[in-house]
Amino acid sequence: MHDDGLQVEPQASEVVRATVSQPPAAMPAPARRLRLWPACVIVVALWLAITLPGWFWPGTQFQINCMVWGAIGGAAAVGLWWLVASRAPWTDRALGLLVFAACAVGSFPLFHPSLTYHLYGPIVRGLPVATTAWVVWLVLTPPLAWSFRRVGMLAAIALGWGYCTLLRMDGVDGAFTPEVSWRWSPTAEEKFLAERSGHRTAAAEPALAKMQPGDWPGFRGPNRDSRLVGVHIATDWRQRPPRLLWRQRVGPGWGSFAVVGDMVYTQEQRGQDEAVVCYLARTGAEVWAHADSERFSETIAGPGPRSTPTFHDGKLFTLGATGKLNCLDPATGSALWSRNIKEDSGVKLPEWGFASSPLIVQDVVTVFAGAPGGKSVLGYRVASGEQAWSAGERRSSYSSTHRARLNGVEQLLLTTDKGLTAFEPTTGKVLWEDNLPQQQFACIAQPAIVNDTEVVYGKNQYGLRRVRIHHEGDHWQCQQPPAWESKAINPYYNDFVIHGDYLYGIDDSGAMLACVSLADGKGTWRARGYGHGQVLLLADQGLLLVLSEKGDVALVEASPQRHKELARCHAIEGKTWNHPVLVRGKLFVRNGEEMACYELPEDVVAKTAAR
Repeated sequence: MHDDGLQVEPQASEVVRATVSQPPAAMPAPARRLRLWPACVIVVALWLAITLPGWFWPGTQFQINCMVWGAIGGAAAVGLWWLVASRAPWTDRALGLLVFAACAVGSFPLFHPSLTYHLYGPIVRGLPVATTAWVVWLVLTPPLAWSFRRVGMLAAIALGWGYCTLLRMDGVDGAFTPEVSWRWSPTAEEKFLAERSGHRTAAAEPALAKMQPGDWPGFRGPNRDSRLVGVHIATDWRQRPPRLLWRQRVGPGWGSFAVVGDMVYTQEQRGQDEAVVCYLARTGAEVWAHADSERFSETIAGPGPRSTPTFHDGKLFTLGATGKLNCLDPATGSALWSRNIKEDSGVKLPEWGFASSPLIVQDVVTVFAGAPGGKSVLGYRVASGEQAWSAGERRSSYSSTHRARLNGVEQLLLTTDKGLTAFEPTTGKVLWEDNLPQQQFACIAQPAIVNDTEVVYGKNQYGLRRVRIHHEGDHWQCQQPPAWESKAINPYYNDFVIHGDYLYGIDDSGAMLACVSLADGKGTWRARGYGHGQVLLLADQGLLLVLSEKGDVALVEASPQRHKELARCHAIEGKTWNHPVLVRGKLFVRNGEEMACYELPEDVVAKTAAR
């Protein structure tokens, strides 16, 4: 200050000294960036683990294990990364894990019942989606403030679990890939029931159903071998494609058709009723429906009966998924008699329902029950429904009794988880057994008769086994070791056919059509493109008519030299596991959603040459 009161600016050196002498203001420590690359690697590995096995080993136990443990292991690995190596604040590490666990537990009651089967939805669907949402949010938001990223992370976890509660599983395909829909969307069954108000009813009077040449009386045809003779169809479908006669919705069911005259019989689910329905072959119009107040449904295949009606000597025999065995008038659908094999045997309802298609031999109708105490197979009198016998100790099968004549003696064969058993038709006496060295999964595919002494049967995902049977007096013996065992084809629920010295069918391990030599069990070729479909043999032409899992119909040469597909057309929509039926030039196909009838063009030249 000067005496005149004027303020004088301090010298620059004084300013510098004052600045240096004051302590610097405290600056916030920079936040450490999250270490995200391990989480990204884990998420990619998680999705590879649950998807890749379905491409190379579809429908196998290995694939199922990878889906389940891949999801569990991936989620656990992300949780471990978050806790140990993420560099997030410790309070947020604990908070993230707690919110993830709370959302998992809290969302479980909200899942659609189809997704809670064996915790399938929470594990295989919920864990991967919620885990991925968690990591993806953190990867996409580094520029944002941590407070916002924290809230978004917790919201992403909650939304991941919440998204899964909006879904419904409509079963799986043969590769065990889930078929997922929004839970509020109508199911195929609901669409069918909604349209039934305008369904067609046949105007014809009930007619006596009587077998005619070329009829198809039950599961896989007259001999249950999916083999047709005396049939010649045109193979150039570009010039002469199959002609659609009719196509319409059908209630869910996984059996096939019995066709007698102009009557087509099948089984389906209609809401709370399990129905046996008769349709007109030429129009698809409904003639009658017999309904039982029964409903069966499970997550893998969905609702509906599993077996195929059987026509025999003016009567129609059906088995429902809950065990209702009916003998019906095929002209009207009225019940002649009914039994319940679940009550008669005391067995627990199988996980996937009763699936045995009734077989009638020597006036006894037989079905598989799988009960202990000598009640594996039940036999009933055709005329009255009175139980004729029960026999066998095998417990696990979704196969049907199979008629055979070995060493000149008529018998019934049954494949189970423990091998092959033969029964005497009128008494149920066990004639012989081929015991597998270790218990397998429940068998589904039918055995095939090679000749008078040999049978080939599938071991449900464990390959084929060819056995020889010896018979002297009252003594029967199944030769050990078997003629051969092979993994060239692993039949699951897809039946195979025999043509000449070769066997043709779907290999479950790769969802491929395969050809196998009967001489040694070695494969000759395999081809993709049919999924877990079913095969019908047109023996006179050496043709395989394949109904693919996606509803395509294909003609393939039954030749061991190479795979050659001659024609293909798309027949019906939806997952198709049901067997096709060909009767007098009309092809009948169905699945759990649709059924259709096509007229196949006849090969007049080949038919004339065959004569």
